[in-house]
Amino acid sequence: MTTSAAFSTCDMCDAHKGDDSGSFWVLPPVFQCFGGVAAFSGPVSTVKCFEDNTLVKAAVDSPGRGRVLVVDGGGSLRRALVGGNLAASAARNGWAGIVVNGCVRDVAELNAEQVGIRALALMPLPTEKRGEGLAEVAVQIQGVWVRPGDWLYADADGIVVSSQAL
Repeated sequence: MTTSAAFSTCDMCDAHKGDDSGSFWVLPPVFQCFGGVAAFSGPVSTVKCFEDNTLVKAAVDSPGRGRVLVVDGGGSLRRALVGGNLAASAARNGWAGIVVNGCVRDVAELNAEQVGIRALALMPLPTEKRGEGLAEVAVQIQGVWVRPGDWLYADADGIVVSSQAL
């Protein structure tokens, strides 16, 4: 696992601990680390879906340009929204990372890809393909609102989101 971070989420939290402007948030510590990149950051792109990864695939198949894909899978632990093939597409297409409020699968394949991945858990069962979901909308991840264009920073200590680049 490589790390290319020139940031520390702890330092960011120290700098913003008194920030009540509503422009800095910390995600709850419920995410597990996967992928070959330990720390990642970038502007946010979002997908909201439930047990259907059609739009997740469409997103990672498009140019990432250093963005972080935040997937609101409704916290479902019944289906995996990202697996080895989608992680490979994300890495190939320049995505910095993927944060999944749900499950992933193919852990060995995920860890071999040069992309950072955070998810709630592993689940070997794939999704159905129904073509449902929404892209580039505000999503609520573990009680925290994340919007397209926000900035996400993830390292070994946690995940923070800011309305602007830090």
